[in-house]
Amino acid sequence: MKDYTKEKIQAELDNLSMNNSEKAIDKLDNIISKIPSEYSKIINESFLYKRIPKEYMLSSIFFTVCTSIGLTFYLDAFGYKNYPNLYFTIVGSRGDAKSEAIKIATRPIKEIDDEDYDNYKKELKINQFEDDKSTKRKQILIQNATIESAHKIHSENPNSVGILIDELFALIDKMGNSNSRDGIAWRNFLLEGYTNGYVDISRKTTESFRINETCPTLLGGLQHQLVSSLFANGNLESGFVDRVLFTPKLTHNEVLMKGEISNESKLNYSKSIKKILDYKRQSEKVDETKKQFKIVISKEAEDILFNYLQDLIKRQMNAKPIIKEYMSKMQISIHKICIIIFMMRHSKNSTFASSLVEKDIELAIEINEFYCLNFQIIVEQNIKVQNNYATVEQIIKTAKKNNAQQSAVAEITGLNKSSISRKWSKV
Repeated sequence: MKDYTKEKIQAELDNLSMNNSEKAIDKLDNIISKIPSEYSKIINESFLYKRIPKEYMLSSIFFTVCTSIGLTFYLDAFGYKNYPNLYFTIVGSRGDAKSEAIKIATRPIKEIDDEDYDNYKKELKINQFEDDKSTKRKQILIQNATIESAHKIHSENPNSVGILIDELFALIDKMGNSNSRDGIAWRNFLLEGYTNGYVDISRKTTESFRINETCPTLLGGLQHQLVSSLFANGNLESGFVDRVLFTPKLTHNEVLMKGEISNESKLNYSKSIKKILDYKRQSEKVDETKKQFKIVISKEAEDILFNYLQDLIKRQMNAKPIIKEYMSKMQISIHKICIIIFMMRHSKNSTFASSLVEKDIELAIEINEFYCLNFQIIVEQNIKVQNNYATVEQIIKTAKKNNAQQSAVAEITGLNKSSISRKWSKV
């Protein structure tokens, strides 16, 4: 029997009375209070002086951290080896400061990319061969590239690539177009890349190459009116949607404040990110013998993680469609988030030889649950629109037009497959 204190009982009662948005805000505040100050301060000051929603900054920082880690650090638990790469989508309206959050959080990586590009141009000039294939450009962030270019950049920077797209709709639209070979290849790359699958490119006319372990990360903004497009055209059925950590707008600051983010906060944040990057850059050197570092997990922390995974499996069995599939990916994302929290905890002093402890796992669990609530918010809003404005026949017609499966219509409408099958043949 659980040992309930008055505080725990009150907390559970409060939780029962809150909707998902209120629960998510409550978790958000708790998460920000527990992450290291070099990260929490820039989130709070961005909210205060630039009115950037805290959740937008949090997701953008997580993207920056996991991109900076790449394949350098991993967690091996319960027979699975996991790396920290994750996919984030910031959902909001025009003018919600999505781009500003991304810009502030990724600035330390941009500065490194700027330096590397200058060095690349200098090396080309020295060699006097603009098309010299032996001169490789170091690059972390990809903003505007074809899938062929993304593969090539990743092959030359095998530790990780960060796919940074201000507006994701163009990529989503391309991925959903069955006639777009580029779009289908992008989706396959992201599906395989989530679990670090290999990419082998063989061509007759150009250079062939192989990436043994891919490590793409993704961050982009999406207007809330376009969210339904992310659930269409094969993205739901393929499992791509389940791999996305959504960030709807939760916090609002309507007070204009004089001042700006302090130089101290910007400097401390930048230093922490660059200390993580230092390990990644060192491991990329040709003469470096140790390319990866295993994060050691304490016995107590491992027990907490095991119990949480078991609980997720039980919850998944009773979950509603769409949420059920998402929970299967939560069993992977929790490992990735654990690595991110560990690195954030030790980035200030570069104490990465430490162990993953109970408080790291507990915080990672809270973050995993935060994104689960966000996903539920997105799904609720999407289904509400469909129920208010679309009949089952209209949904089937749209599904047929976009080459979707009957199972996807069953999940969206909540009807059983046999009912959908009968209606399917009549539309």
